Amino acid sequence: MPQHIRSAWFKTLGQLALILVLAAVVGLVVGHPWPVVTLAALGVVAWHYWRLRKVLLRLTARQRLEPARGDGVWNELDRLLYRGQAEMRTRKRRLLAMLRAYRAAAAALPDAVVVVERNSQRVQWFNKAATSLLGLEYPHDIGAAIGERLQPLPMSHWLAAGRNAEPMLDAASPIDANLRLNLRLIPYSDQHWLLVARDVSKMLRLEQMRRDFVANVSHELRTPLTVVHGYLDMLEPGEFPDWAPMLAEMQKQSQRMTQLVEDLLTLSRLEAQDSLPDESIAMAPMLATLRREAEALSQRRHTIVVQDEAGVDLSGSNKELHSAFSNLVSNAVRYTPAGGTITVRFAREADGGAVLSVRDTGYGIPAAHLPRITERFYRVSTSRSRESGGTGLGLSIVKHVLNLHQARLEIESEVGHGSTFSVHFNAERLQPRLDASTLPLPDSQTA
Repeated sequence: MPQHIRSAWFKTLGQLALILVLAAVVGLVVGHPWPVVTLAALGVVAWHYWRLRKVLLRLTARQRLEPARGDGVWNELDRLLYRGQAEMRTRKRRLLAMLRAYRAAAAALPDAVVVVERNSQRVQWFNKAATSLLGLEYPHDIGAAIGERLQPLPMSHWLAAGRNAEPMLDAASPIDANLRLNLRLIPYSDQHWLLVARDVSKMLRLEQMRRDFVANVSHELRTPLTVVHGYLDMLEPGEFPDWAPMLAEMQKQSQRMTQLVEDLLTLSRLEAQDSLPDESIAMAPMLATLRREAEALSQRRHTIVVQDEAGVDLSGSNKELHSAFSNLVSNAVRYTPAGGTITVRFAREADGGAVLSVRDTGYGIPAAHLPRITERFYRVSTSRSRESGGTGLGLSIVKHVLNLHQARLEIESEVGHGSTFSVHFNAERLQPRLDASTLPLPDSQTA
């Protein structure tokens, strides 16, 4: 206990003892000591209750009351309360200033920021940008259900995902269909979500311009490449023995450029589509086709293993999914040295979905390259990719095909131990397997 508080206690107790002693002396003088001491003690108690009432008034009063002068314990308590209240007011002013600064910063953001109560999904607060991007009006929409206010956006199903909600890309603004928004849900406490909406109209227009440019250039390159390739095919190496190596290299590069143009056109076509037609995909013939393609590309230099353990079929585009699967299998063959093993496995998952994985025992991919492996023209090893005949667009095409099927691609790799490319499908994409006698042939098996 601090020295000044100890001194205040001793002084108060000394005053009490002095009052009782004086009361006893007066009582002895008048001949009634106990009644006089009792009255003095009751007076002391009344005085203490009166001081306690002043403390309660100080605690409940809104104005600042200066502490009374004195050295007793009640005066010390008044000074401590006064100092505590002053410190509390200082902290309150500081917190209010910080809150105003944060609100001013949030209000100045170009992105719409909406605080949503988690359980009721009602609006608690929003900044100015939420009015221009989402159409929320203050104070009318405070406390309103966010799903009802942002119709026709599919907010209820999206908010139900909570922490697992993916960014809602390319969503039209509720007040202006020309505004394209990117919505993101950020849980920042157990009771509240932060809904952030960004105007990505300009970015999408630039992306569309880029896609159109690539598609137009690829289309324009198609004709001259066809002419060049045709004339190179007409030149027989036997008629020009001195030029034979050059003609062979020119034909090889012409074919590579033709394949590059075709992949660019395929990628542009996939980027322009929002969905693909759904059809029943028989996985048994699909896996058999993948085996034959892998064996033809391998030319018996690898061991090809196909495991069909799922017992279900898929729903989606037969042509596009075959292209994606074939791309993964051909990559595994190209980047696995002779004597290696390529394993294609189709199995069920614990969540009710299915996964098609392609595992190889090849060179492996360094961990630093995995986040960018699906980007256009991204190469882990430029020389090895060109030697294998790749265009650098295969995995990008695979990613777009899977996105259109609401599937995801996971890549696991270790240098020197090979790689595993896994395609995960939701349970909604699964169908009961049909009888083999009624299955249609895949596109690659039809004449």
